[in-house]
Amino acid sequence: MSPKRIHNFNAGPAALPQSVLEEIQSEFLDFKGSGMSITEVSHRSKWFEEVINDAVARVKRLLKLDDRYKVAFLQGGASMQFAMIPMNFLNDGRTADYVNTGTWSTKAIKEAKLLGKSIKVVASSEDRNFAYIPKNISFSKDATYVHITSNNTIKGTQWAQFPDTGNVPLVADMSSDIFSRPFDASRFGLIYAGAQKNMGPAGVCLVVVRDDLLKLEPGNLPTMLKYTTHTEQNSMYNTPPCFSIYTAQLVLKWLEETVGGLEKMATINQKKAALLYNLFDQSDFYRGTADKDSRSLMNVTFRLPSEELEKKFIAEASANDMGGLKGHRSVGGCRASIYNATSEKSVATLVDFMNAFAKKNG
Repeated sequence: MSPKRIHNFNAGPAALPQSVLEEIQSEFLDFKGSGMSITEVSHRSKWFEEVINDAVARVKRLLKLDDRYKVAFLQGGASMQFAMIPMNFLNDGRTADYVNTGTWSTKAIKEAKLLGKSIKVVASSEDRNFAYIPKNISFSKDATYVHITSNNTIKGTQWAQFPDTGNVPLVADMSSDIFSRPFDASRFGLIYAGAQKNMGPAGVCLVVVRDDLLKLEPGNLPTMLKYTTHTEQNSMYNTPPCFSIYTAQLVLKWLEETVGGLEKMATINQKKAALLYNLFDQSDFYRGTADKDSRSLMNVTFRLPSEELEKKFIAEASANDMGGLKGHRSVGGCRASIYNATSEKSVATLVDFMNAFAKKNG
């Protein structure tokens, strides 16, 4: 008897490819003939060394990274990066630009200010409750980096095109849309992404950092808060989150070998999102909360005519094996997170349910 699987629209921890879960299950007690689980093998063993080396190689291939970039898998989530980035790069009078597009950008700005670093918020969409991505931004030519959040899980907005910052490198929190589409990584000095939304389970954060930024690192930081500590030790200065890295490695393999790369993944993601956004555009019952030109392909946020109907919608969806549709507690409403591992079938099932619900309750 096969286990029950719902249509999972959780924002994070989020859906993983079923084939990846099945592969984990099949080798969980005996990993690659070791006689041990992946949760038991030493991080210094040949078994785990193969896992992390393969994960690094796949990240580099998928993002088309050149030799200037180092890949690390760190603990502390994306939230730790809010502090590590300014700690490592904003010393000796250096300054940075930040664009505020929602909750996670706000937190990154707060951490930099807590550290007493010189930063400038050059654009914000707070004036309209973060319903859009700012345009025509004037960036500082002398900034060390420009920080953005590529996708906003709570507000349902996403940078469709990354901003032109001239010679100033971009630094991006890509936690919720990493590996969802191709992009030119050479414009970025650092990319970071908590795994639990689009890459794996909670417990690890991917960091991709370019050599020129590593040279800015001061010598007086605590060892664990230096990027070079981790890049020079292949993410194994201390015991890494082995299971989370292993799962991420399998997801990366799925992206390369099953999906066929980021171009094909982007096409699938565009089709999924279009199913929902087309429904909104043709409906008087559902209202998307993000401006059309800023809509996220990963987190589709929407409202119904009343909070009572939203509660009913979420309850009936759950009863029909569609989970995770409640909006973030800070904004309410509804949200369908349709990350890479959420299938087109799941989104089509949701759309059918939404049409039926609107007909019955509209």
